Amino acid sequence: MIKFEDIVSRKEKISLVGLGYVGMPIAVAFSEKADVIGFDLNEKKINQYKNGIDPTREVGDDVIKKARVDFTYDPSRLKEAKFHIVAVPTPVKKDKTPDLTPVENASRILGQNLTKDSVVVYESTVYPGVTEDVCVPILEAESGLKCGVDFKVGYSPERINPGDKVHRLQTIIKIVSGMDEETLELVAKVYEMVVEAGVHRASSIKVAEAAKVIENSQRDINIAFMNELSIIFNKLGIDTKEVLEAAGTKWNFLKFSPGLVGGHCIGVDPYYLTYKAEQEGYHSQIILAGRKINDDMGKYVAENVVKHLIKAEVPVRKAKVAVLGFTFKENCPDTRNSKVIDIVNELNEYGISPIVADPVADAQEAYNEYGIKFTSMQDIKNMDAVIITVAHDEFSNLTICEIDKMFKNTDNSKKIIADVKSIFDKNTIKAAGYNYWRL
Repeated sequence: MIKFEDIVSRKEKISLVGLGYVGMPIAVAFSEKADVIGFDLNEKKINQYKNGIDPTREVGDDVIKKARVDFTYDPSRLKEAKFHIVAVPTPVKKDKTPDLTPVENASRILGQNLTKDSVVVYESTVYPGVTEDVCVPILEAESGLKCGVDFKVGYSPERINPGDKVHRLQTIIKIVSGMDEETLELVAKVYEMVVEAGVHRASSIKVAEAAKVIENSQRDINIAFMNELSIIFNKLGIDTKEVLEAAGTKWNFLKFSPGLVGGHCIGVDPYYLTYKAEQEGYHSQIILAGRKINDDMGKYVAENVVKHLIKAEVPVRKAKVAVLGFTFKENCPDTRNSKVIDIVNELNEYGISPIVADPVADAQEAYNEYGIKFTSMQDIKNMDAVIITVAHDEFSNLTICEIDKMFKNTDNSKKIIADVKSIFDKNTIKAAGYNYWRL
């Protein structure tokens, strides 16, 4: 098996398979300590990186320009490396079951270029057992090598939070695991090269896989509770944010907020765990209940906008509505599994064709995935209602004057603002006379 000293001395290389929001920052970090091959099948993405462009905004153009990563879309280049890190997405299918296609395809490509004495570490979020029961057989079949004899495997779940400039790869404790003690120690030492916060050695690959899949399941359940509270308090005529601020004064109150739960992690990972539980004969109750609440929130937001249109005596059919924000979180271009599309689709059911604006989102990705074409912020005029779905800085910094320009020249009480993320000061907006609603 490859030795740690060979990586440090740059005798052997590290490869990153998959250069998205997770893989690219990892490749850049390791390139400061070792020779790194960054591989992705997306030729356009590779060329952007080579030209010093960071489409993910995770590290920025300046860092990409200076990075010593050897970017390539040629899979045969993987033969040059002995320590491989696989960081491809693991989405769900339309029926909410795990879609292992990306990680399976990555394993095939890597297997076809795997050399003896290599170590393969998976970072993709999976249910317990995928690394050893799904990925290893593919690696063996494609390479003709035997796991445990000719190569070793480990698992170190990604904890990168897209758009977060505080909690980074270097500052978050990294879970590491290996198929045996020798592999575990090598994987730990390699990650310790770049993770300043240190590593946590899991006792097995399955433990590490399970730890990852429950991290986001826990957040999902907590947010679902907040969303349910917002539904209840809305019926009671109580402001949810004010209730949470009051409750938050207790030292052990967990501070979560209601909102849309999309993205490639929180809105997806729980289904991996419940799928595996079903295979073992157990039907999840709490996890799936939370998922149901969160998956329905887009519809709930749209319904409340329609109710406010009716109360304001604005004809619902053909009402002019703008949706500000389409990404799954603030200040991040990622539109994967965006729940904003649920708002758009539900409004369509009422005969409303909303316009959508998002100066941060990947416009091409949004069009390819959802058929959505963005409108520029300057072209949002004569609206009956504006729904702010994402807390981008561009939206949080909007002034009353800028907001007013988006609406028709009518009584402010007929101008509806739906502030999904509660980014505005309620009293300021209401003092201006707007018809204001938030989760």
